[in-house]
Amino acid sequence: KLKSAVTKSQQKIDQINQMHTLATKEIGKMGKRDLWFLGIGLYLGEGCKHNETTSIANSNPDIILIAIKWFKEICEVETKNFKARLHIYPDNDEKKSIEYWSLITGIPKNQFSKTQVDRRTNKSNKKIGRIPYGTMHLNVKSLGNKKYGKMLHRRIAGWSNAAIEKITSNAGVV
Repeated sequence: KLKSAVTKSQQKIDQINQMHTLATKEIGKMGKRDLWFLGIGLYLGEGCKHNETTSIANSNPDIILIAIKWFKEICEVETKNFKARLHIYPDNDEKKSIEYWSLITGIPKNQFSKTQVDRRTNKSNKKIGRIPYGTMHLNVKSLGNKKYGKMLHRRIAGWSNAAIEKITSNAGVV
């Protein structure tokens, strides 16, 4: 039984590696337009769609890093315009979480606002230890520059709506 389990486990690892290699070849090089559309999709899934707030939240650092790259390279947002907020659970260390996200993102600690600690007692314990640094909410603040406030939110909504319209009408699909 143990030998069979080891063999199956190795087969799974080999298949995952094969699919990763294949996927890398299929995707090929990615340019600025690819990043633009990846960011729109990311915003549709993880972004704030109300109150004209420009924000993406996720617990996966890779997703947050893609969002930062998208905001900087496509939306022309500067690091000083980012405001970060963490949502953590009682088993998370707030100070370590802020240090982690600041190091990963390059956003200075003084641009982190008050951390929200989820103390609800009616929640499942399934997430204990599974989100070691909490969820980061990456917000874009205008800081007096009108192109980053409501206008950026409206611009992203425009891109999202246009992409959805083109794809659902098949006019933009070749």
